[in-house]
Amino acid sequence: MGCCARRPPGSSRWPSCRPSVPAESDAARPFGFSVASTLPDALGRTGVITTPHGEIKTPAFIVVGTKATVKAVVPEAVAAVGGQAVLANAYHLYLQPGSDIVDAGGGLGAFMNWPGPTFTDSGGFQVMSQGVGFKKVLAMDTAGLAASDIVAPNKERMAHVDDDGVTFKSFLNGSLHRFTPEVSMRVQHELGADIMFAFDELTTLADSRAYQEASVERTHRWAARCLAAHGELTRDRVGKPYQALFGVVQGAQYEDLRRRAASGLAALEVDGRRFDGFGLGGAIEKENLGRIVGWCCEELPADKPRHLLGISEPDDFFAAIEAGADTFDCVNPSRVARNGAIYTADGRYNVNTAANRRAFAPLEAGCDCYTCAHYTRAYLHHLFKAKEMLASTLATIHNERFTVRLVDDIRASIESGSFEAFRDEFLGRFYAGRR
Repeated sequence: MGCCARRPPGSSRWPSCRPSVPAESDAARPFGFSVASTLPDALGRTGVITTPHGEIKTPAFIVVGTKATVKAVVPEAVAAVGGQAVLANAYHLYLQPGSDIVDAGGGLGAFMNWPGPTFTDSGGFQVMSQGVGFKKVLAMDTAGLAASDIVAPNKERMAHVDDDGVTFKSFLNGSLHRFTPEVSMRVQHELGADIMFAFDELTTLADSRAYQEASVERTHRWAARCLAAHGELTRDRVGKPYQALFGVVQGAQYEDLRRRAASGLAALEVDGRRFDGFGLGGAIEKENLGRIVGWCCEELPADKPRHLLGISEPDDFFAAIEAGADTFDCVNPSRVARNGAIYTADGRYNVNTAANRRAFAPLEAGCDCYTCAHYTRAYLHHLFKAKEMLASTLATIHNERFTVRLVDDIRASIESGSFEAFRDEFLGRFYAGRR
């Protein structure tokens, strides 16, 4: 996994998270992807992504550490839950503390004391969420969604998109900033992640067809500029570990736009440089998630990895993996944990409820995480009611372990030829209470 062995069940100690000494310099270690096994009659596969800071066995869930930290937990805990890599946010780190400071600190991994592989996104999500005054999460359906939810006249827009880039106000102090493809590439190079994403425009399901068409074309032009800037920065930053660049496929719920965007990025070449992998971005209708991911993956080269941005629900994992997605990231496991929501094989529940006040049992029976090995539901109920910080730490450890383990188990089911049986059994149990 490029970093730490998992903590054996029942152990009270986290493993050391010190990096091993590589056989060759980070700068010389190549980025690559190899397919190990495939699903019959489907696009799903297992494989290995190789980075300068270790390997990622796929499919894999990439733990989100937005501001160079996974909220409430230390890097050793991320390693202990089985996390193979961490993703941070370029927009947030650009604003605070500044990408130049992260660069001076040795890059994202060294700065946050995470020796394994790292990802950074481009800041494109903030273009959508602040530019349209929408929410922090993408709506996966339009039921009950009014146009005013997206373009409300009384909402101050903190970001404005034009063909060259985006002008935005800082959420910290209102100061004015400008992101272009070139700026995003410079910021991400300074952050130093192993995998970064081209600057794109993220749209919502409620945007018009005409706007989606224009946005796909704009994102393609920005992608070409990102490739050019990436090439220049790679040449200029001699001796730095190679950073892989993924193009981002947009197109919302439209098959022709998704296929056009994917095939266009797959064929794009600037100064002899192509994308090292691809991100599947934008709002995706939940009921059609597998179909939409499949459209994209059918157009993308099989020998390059595909990362689905912002997904973490169990049914979405199964659908996306079967359709060809390799890696995923989402803030949801840690975000809901901080509000007392706990994931288990029998569904999600809230540990804050009165039923857990005297429940002297682990958060989930049979779970091998640090929290379940040492603490009870009653104790976490107390911590949340007392507003103790430890509540977020212990709940986050469990939810991240649940999510990482699920994707690991899906990978194992593909390798053993039992994917369909495992899918049906797991989803049948997890969603039983919703039927």
